[in-house]
Amino acid sequence: MEQRRHGAGHGENVALLGRGPERAVVDQVLAAVDTGESRVLVVHGAPGVGKSALLGYAENAATGMHVLRAVGVESEMELPFATLHQLCAPLLDRLPHLPAPQRAALETVFGIRAGTPPERFLVGLAVLSLLSDASQDRPLLCVVDDAQWVDQASLQVISFVARRLLAESVVLLFGARERSQGLLGLPELEITGLRDTDAHTLLDSVTYGRLDQHVRNRIVTETRGNPLALLELPRGLTVTQMAGGFGLLRSDTLPGRIEESFLSRIGGLPEQSRLLLLIAAAEPVGDPTLVWGAAGRLGVTPEEALADGTREWLSLEARVTFRHPLVRSAVYRSAPKEDLREVHLALAEVTDPKIDPDRRAWHLASAAAAPDESVAAELERSAGRAQARGGLAAAAAFLQRCVALTVDSSRRAERAAAAADATLQAGDLEAARRFADIADRNAQDEFQRVRAHLVRSRITFAAGLNQEAPPLLLTAAQRLEPFDMDLARETYLIAWGTAALLAAHSDSLKAISAAMKALPAPAGTPQTLDLVLKGYALLVTESRAAAVPVLRQALAALTDLPVREVLKWGWVANAVSAAVWDDQAMRVLVGRVVEGVRAAGALTELPFCLTSLGIAIAWTGDFDATAAIIAEIEDVSAATGVPIAAHVELRLNALRGREAEAEALIAATIEEAGAGGQLMGVTVAQWAAAVLYNGLGRYRQALSAAQVCTRMAELWVSVWALPELVEAAVRAGEDDVARAAIEDLAEAARPCGTDWALGVLARSRALLSDGAAAAELHREAIERLGRTELRPELARAHLLYGEWLRRSRQRVEARDQLRTAYEMFKAIGMEAFAERAHRELLATGESVRKQAVEAASGEELTPQERQIALLVREGLSNPEIGTRLFLSPRTVEWHLRKIFAKLSITSRRQLRDVLPPSEHASTPR
Repeated sequence: MEQRRHGAGHGENVALLGRGPERAVVDQVLAAVDTGESRVLVVHGAPGVGKSALLGYAENAATGMHVLRAVGVESEMELPFATLHQLCAPLLDRLPHLPAPQRAALETVFGIRAGTPPERFLVGLAVLSLLSDASQDRPLLCVVDDAQWVDQASLQVISFVARRLLAESVVLLFGARERSQGLLGLPELEITGLRDTDAHTLLDSVTYGRLDQHVRNRIVTETRGNPLALLELPRGLTVTQMAGGFGLLRSDTLPGRIEESFLSRIGGLPEQSRLLLLIAAAEPVGDPTLVWGAAGRLGVTPEEALADGTREWLSLEARVTFRHPLVRSAVYRSAPKEDLREVHLALAEVTDPKIDPDRRAWHLASAAAAPDESVAAELERSAGRAQARGGLAAAAAFLQRCVALTVDSSRRAERAAAAADATLQAGDLEAARRFADIADRNAQDEFQRVRAHLVRSRITFAAGLNQEAPPLLLTAAQRLEPFDMDLARETYLIAWGTAALLAAHSDSLKAISAAMKALPAPAGTPQTLDLVLKGYALLVTESRAAAVPVLRQALAALTDLPVREVLKWGWVANAVSAAVWDDQAMRVLVGRVVEGVRAAGALTELPFCLTSLGIAIAWTGDFDATAAIIAEIEDVSAATGVPIAAHVELRLNALRGREAEAEALIAATIEEAGAGGQLMGVTVAQWAAAVLYNGLGRYRQALSAAQVCTRMAELWVSVWALPELVEAAVRAGEDDVARAAIEDLAEAARPCGTDWALGVLARSRALLSDGAAAAELHREAIERLGRTELRPELARAHLLYGEWLRRSRQRVEARDQLRTAYEMFKAIGMEAFAERAHRELLATGESVRKQAVEAASGEELTPQERQIALLVREGLSNPEIGTRLFLSPRTVEWHLRKIFAKLSITSRRQLRDVLPPSEHASTPR
């Protein structure tokens, strides 16, 4: 597959051979825009196999479309949003059309304005809106070639957009050597070698004379039909070498052989031509002004550099581009180091330090032959700017290079610790360990050694929950006290959170809590961190009643926690709201923590924060949002290699009542977590089992699981399992067990005084009460839980009240409560509890009717359609819904048309009639 260029010799008019099926796929993708739809395709295959040629075919075939093109550049992989800027630059005049938050996000990441790091998903939504807006004039074709070299920040955003394109008349094509993690799950087309007949035809087009049949077969076989190899490998070989096949006796890899073929031909160019190619290879933007500016500094003139064959390799138009990416890599990698340094220095000298300081710093670093403090300082400043734009991977790369160029050992230790920390947050644990070791080796005093120890401790924790991390972090905190009390306090809190995740009430947690309690009182008004430390210490060393007043103060202060603090220890502070049973604060606080962590691209912390968010959202019964969070946890965990327990999935499967899925995951989690000593995982699994079996009406099994869970004396989950234990024990006839559990529940819930805490307590106490007292407690539970967003808990309160009324022979009243419970369970998706309510309704003599929305084909709505319908019913506009759900307004409108058709309605207002009031819109994410 290769479109030959005029003047290339014999075979110059060979067309795009043997790619009929591939061209057909591309034609179908392009045709989709005629129906107002969008398409995404990842074209992947080995170097030289023809990906770029197929993308070029798409560009030529995209008649009437606006073509945007970006190319990943290997030397630019560390610069945040570099490829995204390439792609979006022609559309920046449309930024004023975007909503203000989205416009600000793009302007910040592109360096147009200063500001705090924008939330990565907001950047993605802004790009989606930008493409959607531009496609209203005419359809768009967006081509991203060499995606394997796209910087991480850009790839995250572009893949986010790719997964949400639907009705915008946008085609997004990727070209990549391999299926990268960021592109997994997108539609793909693998390009392999040409069929033998086509390969022979292509080979004949570039060979002179008659080849021995065995030699021809060997060439085709060894190249595996790779078009570029077939075109390039014979070049430079004599007729004799080709005829005998001796010129092919090389053992290096195919890409290497192709590059060698390029270099052998480039070697015949004049010196100035070769130097121009090297300058173009080292300048990633393709800016002719920069290329020729650097060329001038090195004495290269256009007249001499372009005199003999240079244009065969290089296109010098609006942008300087190579005819094939392997030419760039071949030229750059084969250049002597001295030549590379000279070229990068010349490029640095012509790069404006005000307009593009980071790229200038990178060129200076590449030009440095030895440690250079001035260049190291430039890189350090670039790292700070990268962090401000949300590019943690870029910040890590700048700092890593900064360490290599630092002269002074003490400064090297400081910078190595910073590089290790940034590298850890970017998700590269092995590299983080290397720089932590450098920091330790170069440490000049105890404080620097402690900092290295601290980073190592955090790496140990990030590598997977294990028993080593808490004592390491405790030791680090204690060693930090004489040098930096603020950092010591932060480290104590992280140590506490790590220990609580692993094994609550373990020796480590008790030791950490005791050390926290012994910390000297802060001077002046306690800060948020001080309140959280004190509250958690009291929770372990004394009681919940002693801790709640302090934790309530902490909770109020946490609402204004700066993003900097969120990134450091926000994930530990998430539990404050759970400790005081405040469900609304839990969702707000955890959501804000996730937002801050996402915005900074702190991937190692993100799965833990998302787990807290998933649990918080699951409490509300929004299962679609919970499932989306589970998917994101899995994606991030896979990308970083950081294992994360399936706590949210356990919770969701238990609430849904899907027995087979839930039981398999419960068993696997108990086995894995138990083997690793992670009692939190065992606790969550047993809690899930208790909920599952209570829903299924298998109360003995629920009782057994709840007893195991509550015996672990964990700080939150074991407390949440107490209502499950009460319900299961009462239904199993174990009233004494239920009474003991109620005492524990009252001790945990009463000091908090929230509707969640007191509502669940009233519901549990009602199970052991009789007569008017029982009825009053049931009604109190419904009233209190009805003031919360905890729909599953409210539905269960109606169920228990209905069951009590039926057993008290109050059938009419029982039907009302059971019908309400049944309808709520069905709307939420709690299948097992819905069936339990259904059985109770049948026992009252009522035949159960389906909900009105189901009769009107509500079940035909997809989860996303239902979510959009609910938000429309709330009065949100299409742009507002798009912002909330990370969709373009045009895609929202497309979904809305389908919703109207499915529900047989014609207006937004009619949604209020066909959607029942019990439905609950998705919590904003």
